[in-house]
Amino acid sequence: MSGAEPAFVPAARPVIGDDEIDAAVRVLRSGSVVQGPEVAAFEQEFSALVADRHCVAVNSGTSALHLALLALGIGSGDEVIVPSFSFAATANAVRLVGAEPVFVDIEPGSFCVDPAAVEAAVTARTAAIMPVHLYGHPAAMDKITPIAEKHGLAVVEDAAQAHDAALHGTPVGAFGAAACFSFYPTKNMHALEGGMVSTPDAETARTLRLLRNQGMEQRYANEIVGANMRLTDVAAAIGRVQLGKLKAWTEQRRANAAFLDANLTGVVVPPVAEGARHVYHQYTIRVADRDAAQKALTERGIGSGVYYPTPIHRLKPFWEPDQKINRQWDLPETEKAAAEVLSLPVHPSLSQDDLERIVTAVNALGEQR
Repeated sequence: MSGAEPAFVPAARPVIGDDEIDAAVRVLRSGSVVQGPEVAAFEQEFSALVADRHCVAVNSGTSALHLALLALGIGSGDEVIVPSFSFAATANAVRLVGAEPVFVDIEPGSFCVDPAAVEAAVTARTAAIMPVHLYGHPAAMDKITPIAEKHGLAVVEDAAQAHDAALHGTPVGAFGAAACFSFYPTKNMHALEGGMVSTPDAETARTLRLLRNQGMEQRYANEIVGANMRLTDVAAAIGRVQLGKLKAWTEQRRANAAFLDANLTGVVVPPVAEGARHVYHQYTIRVADRDAAQKALTERGIGSGVYYPTPIHRLKPFWEPDQKINRQWDLPETEKAAAEVLSLPVHPSLSQDDLERIVTAVNALGEQR
């Protein structure tokens, strides 16, 4: 009899272990389940990851982006420069505050926004730049921050995929007027669901706390118009457990990526910019025939993902056939990346056998051509 088929290697594998379950049960039994001591402790502990900035927890990464823009006073009539090669939440948040996203192209290596394209896109209406640290690779903040300072613009980092990433020793989340993280289950750390905003400014942090809680700090003493975007204590307790494991998980991701870098052939592996600490939320290669490659990998028991097949500027909410109301976006690197990118498993649950199977399956793609 032949042996059993090896298990399928998923593209992502969220961790929900006994530690996370115990933390959730502890909070449920405490009776304090919303915006309580666990949220406050999570905010304080996460602050150490972002150079001790003020941290405000909310219910999702999208809420973090939305409230950060509101807290900075960005709204109707403003433009925010964003990459089109990102998840739709990046531009959704801009539209939600009444501002208009201005899409710019990416650098081909990092997949992050091109600083030269940012500089060229600045107009009298530009209020902010929202770089995305895509796939866990930090954007070129050493070039973007001076552009923002030159033109008097706010920088809002979309760090949803980049917990513990850094550039030249400065952690992601410590560059802008605000930075936004996501704790969705597939992120490098999660809280089942949730988000965090970091900011260097105490008043901005207070405004964020008002905005997430119906505009009030004291019950029924509403100061501004706000929303209900609070994080639960259950989610915060899970997030605290995950945060305690993040450093080890990050090093495992980086070790897995190093193994893939050293052994893959026939594909373009993800380059890393000088001075960048890549945390590999995704390990994203480029392939010529992606559909065929993904099909072949699936047949060999290897999961993969495409992030993102359609640039934001081509999604329905941001694109209408009537060109009289649309700009002619010229984003060649974005279009090329959207057609070629394929993300391989890199998560810390991979075994050495899993890694070797990934290498074998990917290298076999070249043998088929």
